[in-house]
Amino acid sequence: MPRIFRRRLAAILALILLVLGLLLTLTQWLPRLVGIWLPPDTRVELEGSPRWRNGGLWFPHIRYLADDCVLASVDAASLGWHPSRWQLNVGQAALNTDCLQKLPASGDQPTAPKSLAEWQAMLPGATIHVDKFVVAPWQTYAGRLDLKLESNQQQLHFQGDILQLDAVLQGQQLHINSLTLKNAALTEPVTLKGQLELPEFADGLPVNGKVEGKLALGALPGALDVTLNWQQQQGLLSVAMQGIPQPLLNLPWQASADQIHIEKGQYYWPLDTQPLSGFINLTLDNWRSGLEGTRITGRFNLLTQGRGGKGNVVLNIGPGKLSLTQSQLPFQLTGESKLAAIQLYGTLPGELNGPVLDPLLTLKPGALLRSRGRLLSTLEVDEARWPLAGVRLSSQGIDGRLQAILKAHDPSFGRFTLHLDGRANNFWPDKGEWNWHYWGTGEMVPLNARWDVTGTGGWQGTLIHLDTLSTGFNQLKYAMVQASKPRLTLTAPVNWQRDPQHPSFNGGFQMKSGQTQFSYGGWLPDSELEFEAKGRDPSDFVWRGQLKAEAIGPLRVHGRWDGERLRGEAWWPSQSLTVFQPLLSQDLKMKIQSGELRAQVAFSAAPGQGFEAGGHWTVKQGSVWTPDSQINGVDFSLPFRLKNQRWQLGVRGPVSLRIAEVKNQFALQNIRADLQGAWPWSESHPLTLQDVSLDVLGGQITLPSLRMPQHEAARVSLRDISLSKLITAIKPRQFAMSGKINGELPLWLNNQRWLVEDGWIANSGPLTFRMDKDMSDAITHNNVATGAALDWLRYMEISRSWATLNLDTLGALTMKAQVQGVSRFSNRNQTVNLNYRHQENLFQLWRSLRFGDNLQSWVEQNATLPVKKDHHP
Repeated sequence: MPRIFRRRLAAILALILLVLGLLLTLTQWLPRLVGIWLPPDTRVELEGSPRWRNGGLWFPHIRYLADDCVLASVDAASLGWHPSRWQLNVGQAALNTDCLQKLPASGDQPTAPKSLAEWQAMLPGATIHVDKFVVAPWQTYAGRLDLKLESNQQQLHFQGDILQLDAVLQGQQLHINSLTLKNAALTEPVTLKGQLELPEFADGLPVNGKVEGKLALGALPGALDVTLNWQQQQGLLSVAMQGIPQPLLNLPWQASADQIHIEKGQYYWPLDTQPLSGFINLTLDNWRSGLEGTRITGRFNLLTQGRGGKGNVVLNIGPGKLSLTQSQLPFQLTGESKLAAIQLYGTLPGELNGPVLDPLLTLKPGALLRSRGRLLSTLEVDEARWPLAGVRLSSQGIDGRLQAILKAHDPSFGRFTLHLDGRANNFWPDKGEWNWHYWGTGEMVPLNARWDVTGTGGWQGTLIHLDTLSTGFNQLKYAMVQASKPRLTLTAPVNWQRDPQHPSFNGGFQMKSGQTQFSYGGWLPDSELEFEAKGRDPSDFVWRGQLKAEAIGPLRVHGRWDGERLRGEAWWPSQSLTVFQPLLSQDLKMKIQSGELRAQVAFSAAPGQGFEAGGHWTVKQGSVWTPDSQINGVDFSLPFRLKNQRWQLGVRGPVSLRIAEVKNQFALQNIRADLQGAWPWSESHPLTLQDVSLDVLGGQITLPSLRMPQHEAARVSLRDISLSKLITAIKPRQFAMSGKINGELPLWLNNQRWLVEDGWIANSGPLTFRMDKDMSDAITHNNVATGAALDWLRYMEISRSWATLNLDTLGALTMKAQVQGVSRFSNRNQTVNLNYRHQENLFQLWRSLRFGDNLQSWVEQNATLPVKKDHHP
């Protein structure tokens, strides 16, 4: 017994030593042992010493290399046996697909391949858990992997931030319970589920199956339903949207060992204005090599119908490849698209590069896009050209030279041509950088003008800036105004900050113009308007500035633009009236001598409304010279509105005119007149002159009301007009009169025949008439009989006189008079009854009477003007 015990104890010790030796040298012999079954030029390396931990064998780090490339690595792996099952836990497992190309090509297989059922029968019962499973270069899809292996069923569960998968394989039946994929370009994750039947040897596409899923796009009102059906080597991919009976996409496909072919696939896009449809032909060669090795060739066409007939756009792609790391797929887009209002033509050769999930699209030389048609409701595009050679497009933005040429016309405004040339650097709206310069010419038919524009600017991040601008017209001619060569430039750069948290808009502008002519004959000297704008954006800002026209001004202005309507106000501080001399028509032959003017105006302009204004002008103590008279003490108040090129004179109150004195053939004092109504006037918008009165020749003339258009005569009343002052004013040498008269003159201004119809004049108290002695003696000397008959007119006292008169539009005056009085001659009193009829052209008479005053006025003005000029250097 002792000998046997010693032998057994020695054997146990030897076995223990052998096990310990094997464990201690595990990192040396295990990789060599495994290498017997590995492909040539591949090996397994163990880093760190394995150890027993928590009932299992723990490996710090295991690497599998193909040549010198780490194909796979496992960190913190623990292998143990739990009741009837193997348990493998891994901290992190990584697979590098770039090393797959270093694996040696497989040689001839003398034995028949194993079927999927045979592989499944060899699987032990095991549970595998990987905390983080990473496949390069798709590290963003990393996640937790759980596998539960049985010979009759295998379960897979993968949970990552972007990809989640839950699937079960039972024999050849693969059940996808759920597949969820997230992408930044999608508003909602893509979800799939379905059932597949795998081939017997798992070396090709599934034999048959059906997969269903949902895809949500932000541009669509509802989710898309995606269905994939196949049987053996052919099937159908269909995409539909709820509420649309016609599928959006139908792709019938056929597959072989080396090729997947889609022929006469159809698509449909239900746009409201222009439904899009077309056909798809696509060939995928060498598809079994995966996405990286698949050769892609295809042809897509787009059918449209609209303005100009039918259009066809063709997209040819390939041959090339799409890759998760580096795609290379050439393409060329050619043809024409005829939409409802616009037509597009183009040839766009290019190439798609980069990762398929973040591609780079580069357009090659010859890329050109053109269009014509109706861009807006009234804007007709004659031709638009976009040369696009060298432009690159990616998720980072647009990069390259951006050009555009637009030729268009508007029936209401005229034709124009605009050019844009600039360079973009990874530009998207509010991201990256785009600098440009622009120029153009055109016409503005409503203003009878030609215009030009040039400038530079850019878009950097959320900031749009306009550094230079020069735009102007050869003239502006609208309604009653014609401005010469107005031009708008910048005095400070325009900056539009589009940051939603800190939006702003500001800039400085200067508008210069030559003389501005008014239709009534006046003109405004060269003018200059400077203003600045501040606000949130170009559709919401306030502006402030001032207008000067040589000595006129400055006129302070400010206002607001709300994107649809321009509003503003202007203040004209008190200023000498003499600076406004150019605003008066030369035909008026008026010279402003003194006075002050103040004004305030509010205005607005908008499409469909035109220009509207309203305000108040005030003149104080004005003095004006004319060739026939001098006007002093003018006080003028003008409230007005301007709308639809019609002036409303007097709004809450009438236009008020007060004149202290008019020096003319005879003096006028205390002139008063009120005016209210429209200019130009019409039946629906009359103009009324009312409460007119003036003191003249010791009496008064009044006009209660004059309405235009005129339907009844305006009554001009004369009260207590002194004949002696009248005779003194007209200076006749043949006779003299004294006394006062009254009268009423029915005045017409738009009668075809009459100016005054059935007017009357009568004495107010006794009148006297004295004939010049030299005149009466001459008559008596030439004709004794006539002289004897006229002796009673040498001196007469009139007790009653009555005269009716009519004045036609040609100036012909007809007067019938009855005179009763007493004549004194030869020391005797003789009663006189006189019936008198007189005809005279009043216009000719007035011109002859005014000759002396015209000469006197001209001499006085020209004699005094040099003295006044000396005081104003």
